[in-house]
Parts: sequence; C-alpha cells; structure tokens
Amino acid sequence: IQVHGYDPHTFVLRQSKTTSYEAPFLYLIFGNRRAILLDTGASKEAAVFPLRENVDALVASWLERNPRADYELIVAHTHGHGDHVAGDGQFAGRPGTTVVARELAAVQEFFGFTSWPDQVVRLDLGGRVLEVTGIPGHHAASIAVYDPWSGFLLTGDTVYPGRLYVFDFPAFVASLERLADFAAARPITYVMGCHIEMSAAPGRDYPIGTKYQPDEPPLQMSVAQLVAVRDAAMSVAARPGAHTFDDFIIFNGPCRAAVIRQLARATWRSMTRRE
Repeated sequence: IQVHGYDPHTFVLRQSKTTSYEAPFLYLIFGNRRAILLDTGASKEAAVFPLRENVDALVASWLERNPRADYELIVAHTHGHGDHVAGDGQFAGRPGTTVVARELAAVQEFFGFTSWPDQVVRLDLGGRVLEVTGIPGHHAASIAVYDPWSGFLLTGDTVYPGRLYVFDFPAFVASLERLADFAAARPITYVMGCHIEMSAAPGRDYPIGTKYQPDEPPLQMSVAQLVAVRDAAMSVAARPGAHTFDDFIIFNGPCRAAVIRQLARATWRSMTRRE
C-alpha cells in the first residue's frame, strides 16, 4: 500500500498494482471525534493487502499526536463495486468501528438521505464536516464527498483519469450536472477519483490488466476537467459505445466491441512483455 499524507489529517492510500491491476485509491480523513475510511480496496486477504494494519497504524500515529479517548472509525464506500469493498471484512470486530454496507438502502440510512440523490447531507467528524451527495450512474449507490478542510471533491469511479463505465446513462448525466453545479459553488482544490487508467498521452489509456504504468497522469483533476466530463457525457448520451477524450474514456452501455479490443490489447501487451 502506498500511503501519501496530504496533510496531518488527510491520507490518500493506493493499493499496489502487484496485488490488483485495479490499484484503487482510498481516502482516510480524520476529524476530532472520528475518522472515515472511504473504500477498502480490491483484495480480501490481509496477507496480500494489509489494509487494516496500515489504517490501524495511521490511526495510532494520529492519536499519539492528538490524544483523545473513544476515537471512532467509519468505513464507508464511494460505491459498492467489488474493487472498492473487498477489504471490508478486515474491519469486522474492530472496536469503535462502523462498516457501512454497500447497498443503496444502507448508504441512505447511514448518511441520512431522505431525498436521494439530489440532497446534500452532512457528516460531522468533529470539527470537520463533510458534504455528501448521490451521484448514481456508474453504480446505484455512488456518492460524492466534499471535504472543505482539504478542498477535495471525492468522485469515486464517476470522474477520474480513466475508463468511465456507465450503466445508467440518464442518471449519470443528471449526476454530472448536479456535481458540476455543486463544485461551482464551493472552493475545490482537486477533483479526486479512485483510479488512474489513462497515460500521459492525450486519449491513450493503459490496457485492462496493466500492472505497470510508468507514464501516468496525476490522480488529481480540476473542476474544468469535471465540467469536461459532464459536457462529454451530454454529447454522447444518444450514442452507445466507447468514446475517447483527452483525459478519459466514456463507456455508454455494454460496449462489447470496445471491451473485446481492450482484452486483445491486454493479451498483446502481456505477450510482448514476456518476450
């Protein structure tokens, strides 16, 4: 696990590509009373992906610098796909810990949504209040999380430098419209997703399954890039298939031909690397 301390109270974790080509990014955010871990990665086994061990060490280190009793941990998710929830079991039985289930009803109940997905709800970590809103389209229970402390707008798999797979396109476009309006009304430092799949070359992604990406673009994106995703989605809403743009690729629907091409690219890359 690669751990980046953005500031003393905000950590960005990335699962190693040696354990999963998905290499998802996770976020650990500390408040005065409790912390939240957003996503638990793509591997279940602690021996392969020691997430609990790393999170416990980060919490212990934070508490050494900021002593207090009865400190809680929330384990929640940007959305419920397997590469974002696989490590949940590592937190089973952890004292003072709430693990939010992946299902939409559980997400709505925990965060207090009464008007999904339009509503903006608040989660108080103690002196650090996150704003949470629904952004379905990639997944029925996808959420965006805004942290005023860091200025991060966390967008899960809805906006990131990679392949944006859309399973409900009308919901996806509506979510992006709301998200762009949401971002325009707040001081956003970075738009932060959960993967990097593009290369630094405009419009060029790494094949599915790639475990070595030496020429990645930054994870962090701008509000202008978020707006570009919204505009691009609106432009291809009536056209199923894979649509390539400089910083991302939108998959509108099953896109079987595009997936076959991706798998062929991955196979070819694997064969040539062995040679």
